[in-house]
Amino acid sequence: MKDAINKFPRYPLLPESTLVTKLCRLPKLVKNANIYIKRDDINYLGGGGNKLRKLEFYLGEAQFKGCDTIIAMGAWQSNHARLSAAAALHAGFQCELVLGKKVARDDHDYINNGNNLLERAMGVKIHTLDSSADLMQYAINRKAELETQGKKVYIIPFGGSDALGSLGYVNCAFEIAKQEHDNNIKFDYIITPNGSSGTHAGLIVGCKLLNSTAQVIGYNVLAPTDTTLPTTLKLANEILELLGHKPTITPEDILLNENYLGKGYGQPTVEMRKAIKLLAHEEGLFLDPVYSGKAFAGMLGDIEAGKYLAGKNILYLMTGGTPGLYAYQSEF
Repeated sequence: MKDAINKFPRYPLLPESTLVTKLCRLPKLVKNANIYIKRDDINYLGGGGNKLRKLEFYLGEAQFKGCDTIIAMGAWQSNHARLSAAAALHAGFQCELVLGKKVARDDHDYINNGNNLLERAMGVKIHTLDSSADLMQYAINRKAELETQGKKVYIIPFGGSDALGSLGYVNCAFEIAKQEHDNNIKFDYIITPNGSSGTHAGLIVGCKLLNSTAQVIGYNVLAPTDTTLPTTLKLANEILELLGHKPTITPEDILLNENYLGKGYGQPTVEMRKAIKLLAHEEGLFLDPVYSGKAFAGMLGDIEAGKYLAGKNILYLMTGGTPGLYAYQSEF
């Protein structure tokens, strides 16, 4: 199975497997659940986060095609944009970001702190668009403009969530399986935020290829299930086709929970704030307010509601985005 993935060019950004560790104090407060976390938030480059797994494939393809400039896009406080810039610069590319103000916040911290601060520190060119703008079309137009200047440009899609980028989380599923074997543990549930669907879809496909019995559950952080489910389903089957398999993922394979989304993407919830403070106080670990905070809140709520079987092993994928906390400091 790995041979099929290894045929795609990659630029290495993850020198080793990310840590899996068991929470010690928190389970005493939530029905003694067996909660493990996978620390995709602490990679060495760019402030850390799950997008590096996807960027390995994009930068690998960009190098293979002889490109010299990367254009990435996202919301104003996009973790994907921040990590795309860091990874592109690390690999020797020039980089530009196309950022849309998709979240109805205009306070000083949201506009100037967090990911935006890090992007300014990196010195990349930032194009700021309003909420109604088509980010991809703008990126395509900018690509054409740069190419008239002799540049060769590679555009990374929104969130890194197409079939190519999602291979990073097929690989992650293989990595989890090896860690299960090495540590003599079996995970019954794998929990992840679902924003633009790439992480969730990749994990589903990886587990499918491994014949894993783990339930991969996504907590919606971007859109309701009636939008997120077909997006995730389509993407998962595109990943299979990219790897040379028939599309066999069904709607029943896409497990989603929209109950903790709140008013929408980037909009704080009471449960998110409580979850961030609880994990910080009990374990000294920091979730982010947009992705991992909401998904972790959802997992805790569903444990309390008895939706996860007692005594089973839960693996929570900690996707990162901690710089976003500084953009939301007024919420705490």
